[in-house]
Amino acid sequence: MQSTRALKDRIFLVIKGLAMGAANKVPGVSGGVVAFVAGFYEEFIYSLQRVNKTAFKLLFNGRFASFYRYINGKFLALLFLGMMISYFSVSKILDYLIIHYELYVWSTFFGMILGSIYYISKDFKEWNRTTLIALTLGTIAGVSISFLDPATENDHLLFVFFCGIISVSGMTLPGFSGSFILILLGNYVLLLVDSVNAFFDTMLDVFSGNFEFIHNEVRMRMLKVLTVFTLGSVAGLVTFSHILNYILKHYKNITLATIMGFIIGSLGVVWPWKETVYKTNLEGAFILDSTGKQIIANYQRFLPELNSQTYIAIAYIALGILIVLGLEWYGQHTRQIKT
Repeated sequence: MQSTRALKDRIFLVIKGLAMGAANKVPGVSGGVVAFVAGFYEEFIYSLQRVNKTAFKLLFNGRFASFYRYINGKFLALLFLGMMISYFSVSKILDYLIIHYELYVWSTFFGMILGSIYYISKDFKEWNRTTLIALTLGTIAGVSISFLDPATENDHLLFVFFCGIISVSGMTLPGFSGSFILILLGNYVLLLVDSVNAFFDTMLDVFSGNFEFIHNEVRMRMLKVLTVFTLGSVAGLVTFSHILNYILKHYKNITLATIMGFIIGSLGVVWPWKETVYKTNLEGAFILDSTGKQIIANYQRFLPELNSQTYIAIAYIALGILIVLGLEWYGQHTRQIKT
């Protein structure tokens, strides 16, 4: 299926992985929306659900080439390569931009979500009572999640595995932000900051020939947490993809309407005008993570005043919409060339 993929398409697929990985890391933004708008969502779900009993049989029998072809390996490998590169590059740039230009970053994402809603809804003609109910329920679910209070951090390995399963919803369910759900579960810092930093430090130690970390209990604990979280994420990806592949086949219109609802609901999370609320202890002092940064608890939203900063933010919202329309144009253009 993917052996005919041109070099340009492969490069763009890695870039899509970069965008998906960056989106997954930002609380409130869903990598699944990137997949949906960029036109590879159904292929992504199809490829993931090929990781099944047949695939494992091929793998355990040593038929690696057949296994790779069966799971659409070229597509998944390029996409996940982009995500991995993103996690240690693009997402770091995003971290910097959010710290220094927070309003404009959120405005751009808000515009991208608006553009995504337009993109998905413009060709949807199957509006009826059932799909309208699905849209409403999806919207209510998306909005409700944005107003939940976060739990406290929990590094019990069973809960960490559960977090892995839940967090990948942002990749498989457009409109559901895995990062924001991790904030609500209380484990965003543990799983996406502390454990990743521990892994990065360990890689540096290994390449420099320093294996002292083996005797570092905290480091080894973090690596164990990251391993369990990764296993949970893989289990969640495979499980969700099988479920979504089934419902997309049998209940496509209801599923699309619900996804539209999720995405509409996520507008509350990415609303640009908000104050970040940080976790504090009983004395009112800020709680810091292992890197010395304040830990996000949630966001307090407000309506903006009409000033120059607001007008610039609105311009960034327009830019976000244009980015999505550009992606849509690119998708249509490449489809026309192939046909």
